[in-house]
Amino acid sequence: MKTSIKLVILSSFVAFLTACDLNLEPVSNYTELNVGGSTSTGTTVKFLTRDEMKTQYDNMYNMLSGSKVEAYILDMLVYVDSHADNAYRGATDLELAQLEQQRQDGENKNINRDWDQYFAMIAAANSVIVNIDSVPDISLSSADRKKWKAEALILRSLVYFDIVRLWGDVPLVLTEPPAITSANIVEVYPLYYPKRDSIAVVYRQIVKDLNTALEPGGAPAINPANKFVLSRTLANGLLAKIYAEKQIRDYDKVIQYCTEVEKDVTLVTKYGDLFDMNSTNTDLKNRNTSESIFEITFAGGGLWITWMCGIDLATPSSKYDWKKWFTPSRDLVNTFDAQKDTERKNQTIVRAAVEWSLHYPAKDYPFMYKYRSKYHSFIKMRLADILLLKAEALVGQNKLAEAATIVNTVRTRAKLANLTTDITSSKDKMVDAVLNERRLELAFEGHRWFDLVRSGKIFSVMNTLNSRDPGRLPMNEVTEDKTVLPIPQPQIDKNPSMVQNPGY
Repeated sequence: MKTSIKLVILSSFVAFLTACDLNLEPVSNYTELNVGGSTSTGTTVKFLTRDEMKTQYDNMYNMLSGSKVEAYILDMLVYVDSHADNAYRGATDLELAQLEQQRQDGENKNINRDWDQYFAMIAAANSVIVNIDSVPDISLSSADRKKWKAEALILRSLVYFDIVRLWGDVPLVLTEPPAITSANIVEVYPLYYPKRDSIAVVYRQIVKDLNTALEPGGAPAINPANKFVLSRTLANGLLAKIYAEKQIRDYDKVIQYCTEVEKDVTLVTKYGDLFDMNSTNTDLKNRNTSESIFEITFAGGGLWITWMCGIDLATPSSKYDWKKWFTPSRDLVNTFDAQKDTERKNQTIVRAAVEWSLHYPAKDYPFMYKYRSKYHSFIKMRLADILLLKAEALVGQNKLAEAATIVNTVRTRAKLANLTTDITSSKDKMVDAVLNERRLELAFEGHRWFDLVRSGKIFSVMNTLNSRDPGRLPMNEVTEDKTVLPIPQPQIDKNPSMVQNPGY
């Protein structure tokens, strides 16, 4: 009886770990019903031909620029900007208000949606990692096998890095469980309902995967003409970021991997070159710039989150006719103004007259501006981020002069003066200076909350916002438990091995 019940429950949960999406992403003639089969030796494999395996390789990229955009870009910006001090929630949706007020819970449907979306991306990467070596088709060369597998390892690492920072301990899913039968259910059941692994265990796996991807013949070199590639440069950048995290911190390695990244990319001359439209607003002024490391580009309908942030400058009829999902905070605006940083402020925030006054007077209402047309890319990683991370590591090693040189390079591009000597001679002040520079340089690019947690400044910054920023909804106190999101309650309900995060 128990076995029968488990089989019924498991049948509704298979997609969590084995999603193939052959008939969805990309649209093709292949489905789960007409791929795979028996080899000449009688061995059953999931994919028989190069073309079948190629659908899985393509699917990794299609997810990032297609069905998973909502979780991977839009909701991530909510978690790192509205949930932090860079923005208020725009629209009045309960899920957005909860995150602004630090009152999120396991019933938040956006958080549950994103959990499923993230693990679907893990499943897509695993489909390549687990199956590519068993494809019998000799037209799938050994070079392509190693390259595609390396790219999949980078994707799995990239996604797990976000997952672990969002939720803390999470299941580390590295396999595709076999089909379930009454004979193997006791053995297989835990593979479909995995327990959570510690943050440190997940980070160690990410490091292992990235080092494997960086082996000769593995991940491709960065392509100056197409930055939407899971490249060696991205892998080095990820390793730099991971070694900056407190659970695995090693500043020597942060500096080492940042330096590797610097060999492949350079800062653009003007900050606006990263985000500007061309003179006729018919396309981006630049795409795949020298600074970009990993840049998700979009075809067809374009980057639809533009409409969730502001208006589409490429569409003359587009207008500010609703509250959008983000409203830049007074605290962020005041930080730009305190630095007299008009160069970056004007690329980050735009103002318009609207018909509501939820956070600001209707006649002068600010909107997020970095995603201002359907033609825009989403830059997941760029050199300025890596340079400022290197400066952070140098400050951690008390190499203040070297750190100041890097920060001043970024400030010079923003047409700002160098840091003053009273700042550059103090480690505590340099910690704050680097953090502040990251905020102004990278606002609305997916970093602020993680930066605050990593630096240990999350409590002093967030728990003074109620008094510092009168435009914000009243917030609950941020505690250590609340530095991560709750595990979605639907995930706990269907996985008997899953437990809720403390404090929720």
